[in-house]
Amino acid sequence: MTFARPWKKGKTADSAIYFRNCFTFRNGILTLAKQAEPLDIAWSRVLPEGANPSQVTVSRNSRGQYHVSILAEETIEALPRVDAQVGVDAGVTSLLALSTGEKIANPKHERRDRERLGHAQRVLSRKAKGSKNRAKARLRVARIHGRIADRRRDNLHKITTRLVRENQTIVVEDLAVRNMVRNHSLARSISDAAWREMRIMLEYKAGWYGRDVIAIDRWYPSSKTCSACGAIVEKLPLNVREWTCRCGAHHDRDVNAAKNILAAGLAVAACGDGVRPPRS
Repeated sequence: MTFARPWKKGKTADSAIYFRNCFTFRNGILTLAKQAEPLDIAWSRVLPEGANPSQVTVSRNSRGQYHVSILAEETIEALPRVDAQVGVDAGVTSLLALSTGEKIANPKHERRDRERLGHAQRVLSRKAKGSKNRAKARLRVARIHGRIADRRRDNLHKITTRLVRENQTIVVEDLAVRNMVRNHSLARSISDAAWREMRIMLEYKAGWYGRDVIAIDRWYPSSKTCSACGAIVEKLPLNVREWTCRCGAHHDRDVNAAKNILAAGLAVAACGDGVRPPRS
């Protein structure tokens, strides 16, 4: 495939950008400058009716796959307001615990392919640098990483879209993920959970559909605070998943944290202070 502009080289992907006078788009058919035939595209979504693209980006990822991104204006209508509000506690055992009492399981995408990925990486390490066999081995590793990333992203899109559609206000913790992954015992699980990517999705989708995302301070003791009476326990190790307060209330650690996160988020929203702490 020949492109009208040189590739912009990157660490994981190459890309070429085409502006309005470098492509034609008619009836869903895209033809780039200096191309005799239109691109054979499997569309992931239909462009808005009457869309007039202003820019096209063709990229090639580390797996050797080509993708086309089309920039066009679209008006997104806000969803009807609802009364539901939810607090979200991110975790590793369960991906999310909601203040409603629901827990969303952690698919652990990386663990499912860990053995296959390890084998492919060992094969890659034995290949001579610069050889064709090393290039083939690198491509196998990239494809496994790509499958893991695709499954993770798809799952996060489904979860965040559901939360935004069902709730007017979503309260989360402002987690310092960069610092948390320094814990070598939990780094792999935290990275696989992709908490930061999930928060980014929640925020831009909430902006599209007229919802509110509130982030509370990361130091708030959501797990140690009793959601029934407000008492705070001195110590609550990570291996303690359920506990009973002195008031007699029995708590699931994660669900209790989600309830406290919701209450704290609504409180800071009411007083207008600390609603959006800076993301680490």
